[in-house]
Amino acid sequence: MALTTAPGRTPRTGPAGPRPTRRRAGRARLGEGLAGYVFLSPWLIGLMGVTAIPMVLSLWLSFTDYDILTPLSEVRWVGLANYERMFTADPSYWHAVRVTLTFALIAVPLKLAAALGVALLLNRAWRGVGLFRSLFYLPSLLGGSVALAIVWVNMFNRDGAFNSFLALFGVEGLPWVSDPDWALETLMVLAIWQFGAPMVIFLAGLKQVPTELYEAAAVDGAGAWRRFRAVTLPMLSPVIFFNLVLETINGFQGFTAAFVLSNGTGGPVDSTLMYTLKLYISGFTDLEMGYASAMAWVFLVAIGVVTAVFFSTGRFWVHYSDGDDS
Repeated sequence: MALTTAPGRTPRTGPAGPRPTRRRAGRARLGEGLAGYVFLSPWLIGLMGVTAIPMVLSLWLSFTDYDILTPLSEVRWVGLANYERMFTADPSYWHAVRVTLTFALIAVPLKLAAALGVALLLNRAWRGVGLFRSLFYLPSLLGGSVALAIVWVNMFNRDGAFNSFLALFGVEGLPWVSDPDWALETLMVLAIWQFGAPMVIFLAGLKQVPTELYEAAAVDGAGAWRRFRAVTLPMLSPVIFFNLVLETINGFQGFTAAFVLSNGTGGPVDSTLMYTLKLYISGFTDLEMGYASAMAWVFLVAIGVVTAVFFSTGRFWVHYSDGDDS
């Protein structure tokens, strides 16, 4: 008996099964994308509300005479007047630049040297070495806290613990924090003392140096100093570069200790007038927020230029184990 089909219908030639459509796949991808944006939304809101929008607003304010008390709708556009004043008519601005450069050029290399030296000492299988690593790292946990700055100021004032220690050896102390010749150096010592973070990074880098290189150098008759200079430093150069960039930026951004030591004035005799403190005084003490915004943008560009110089010169002295020095 022959099988027939109804007119206008095509007979099925194979088993029926699920047939995913493009529309269904597109909906799935759209759902995944929306879920991703939902999870990212806290970060995106923070980026826009705390970083992006304030940055754009500060760029606009840098061309105005905004003084915080005036509504934004009534601020007066002054063009490049704030930048012209900064570079040509404000001696305290250039003094703040000199103080900040002095601080960074001295404190950052000494901090990195201390961090590397301690990391070399702790890169050994000694009993209790983990405890010492934690103790040396502890000051970095305190960071730029106000409490630490207050303790530091009290320790180095005329009747502080440091002068009491010197008195044990018959040495007369100085009012370190109130002496214009030593106030900035006191801040440098505080910055150097907080070498824990770069120390941990150096220690991680030292763990990655192959022991075979040290053994080969020792067979060739290289001493400890020669092994350090010919093996450790080249192999550690990417870590040194990383720490150098981060600590230089942190050095330029120093604020809390200088603010606490000088009660927000940059004293004594402007000896601790860091760039960020000068910016704060201009914006929140003198109520010249337009001028402070211009200072902030010059600061951002300067840090960008310094970072670009580091990256452009790093190819001459940073060596990577895969042979890519670019």
